Formats: sequence, structure tokens, C-alpha cells
Amino acid sequence: MQKSIITFLILALMTISCRPTRIYKDISYTKNHKGEDVKLNIFTPKNIKDKNLPVLIFVYGGNWNTGNKNKYNLLGRNFARKNMVVVIPDYTLSPNADVNEMTKEIAAAIQFTKANAKNYHGNPERIFISGHSAGGQLSTSAVMNPKYGIPEKTILGIILIDGAGIDMKNYLEKYPPTAEDNYDITWSKDPEKWKQASSIYFINEKTPPFLIYVGEKTYPSIKVANDNFLKALKPFQPNVKPILLNKKHVPMVLQYFLPWSKRFDEAVNFMESVK
Repeated sequence: MQKSIITFLILALMTISCRPTRIYKDISYTKNHKGEDVKLNIFTPKNIKDKNLPVLIFVYGGNWNTGNKNKYNLLGRNFARKNMVVVIPDYTLSPNADVNEMTKEIAAAIQFTKANAKNYHGNPERIFISGHSAGGQLSTSAVMNPKYGIPEKTILGIILIDGAGIDMKNYLEKYPPTAEDNYDITWSKDPEKWKQASSIYFINEKTPPFLIYVGEKTYPSIKVANDNFLKALKPFQPNVKPILLNKKHVPMVLQYFLPWSKRFDEAVNFMESVK
């Protein structure tokens, strides 16, 4: 009986996972400060009838010094199965770049997506962005800090998945950066640079709508940052409420590797609600 159940679950997973998608791999979208190509992957439904699909850019985390876009192929495919175009960019990691350089690259990924969405059946007027962990900081900062040059309403909404670094100045004032995890290079010793990288300081009436997830078992620093961020956001988006999940930090993104996760429908509903 148990073997039959396991076999059924495996077959069910294979059936769901085989819904056709297409991946366009290793597309160069900018060059980093060293002149090296920085690349992204794009996922679409394979049999596209609608040529005006919403677009989701996903920025992965990894403490600003680890990560790779190819590790998130399942996430990209699972979102694409929800009838959207998904863009997953790489970015130059510390110690080969600081947070400012990384954010410039994510801003370039947004600009590339806007300019090229139609080539992949995406709607350039319906672009959203999501980020897990460090990706939450990079995605929000690229959109919200005007120094990165992303015009208003280029991004219609932001999905934060256990976002880290969104109030990094507050964290680094208590725990100044050291060589551990390359934080001295990522963040420098300059509090003004910490502030520039903390999207909490750039919340205003033009900030795109948020869908925010926080793990109940995540790191205390992430809980504090999200609490602070939500308090600052409330005057402008009074109806925003975090979705708290009984998960640790890494499982907060791993759930997107499962095609039956409720998170996909929540994302679709959020994106459809933004006009």
C-alpha cells in the first residue's frame, strides 16, 4: 500500500512537472564593472496562445556572495506554468562586486526586461519583481532608490520572500561589517552607503504595491528588518499584511520548487489585483 502511494505521488509529480515550458538560457543583459557579460535565463509557457503575458523577475539570495540562476530553474518553470514570463538574472557576487554594483546590474536586468519582454510574449507594461533573502534587498533597492534610474511604474508590484537587507543600515550599526561573508567588501564601512542600500529609506507614495512573506522560524535580523519595513510602508499601503509561514529561511524559497505550492496562486492573484 505504501509503495503504491509513493508510486502515485511520483507519477503525479512527473505529470505536473511535464507541463510544457521553454527556457532561453544564458542571455547576456549587461556587462559588469570588469567588462564581463552578466547573463539571465527566461522561462515561458511552451505553447503560448496569449502573446501579452505578465512578467516576473526573480532575484535569488545567497548573502550577496553565493548563488546561481541555474539553481532556480524549477522555480522559473513552475511560475511559467502559471502563464507568465519569468526572468532570473545572475549578478556579480561579492567579493568581486559591492552591493552598489550588484544593484546596478539588477536595474539593468529590469531595463533589459522592459525592452525585450515582447520578444518572449511578455507585456512590458505588466512587469513585477520578486526577491528572496539578499534578492529582496537588491530587487527593492533597484526599483525604489532613484539613483538606479528605474522610471516610476516600470515595476507594478514587488513580492518579498523572507527579504534580507531591506533595513541594512539598522543592522550594520549594531553589527559593523567584517571580513566574514565578505561584508567589508559588500557593504564598506560607510554608513551613508548602508543607507543608500536600505530600501526602507525610499518608501513613499510612489512605491509599488507589496506582497510580503516572512518565515516564522527565520533569522531574527530578517524579522526585525521586515517589521521595520512594514511599519514604514503602512502609511502608504495601509492594507498590506505580511503572510507568515511556519518555515525557516531557506525553505521559504524551496517551497517554490514544488509545483503544487499555494504561493503560485497567491502570486498570480496579487499580480492580477494590481492595475
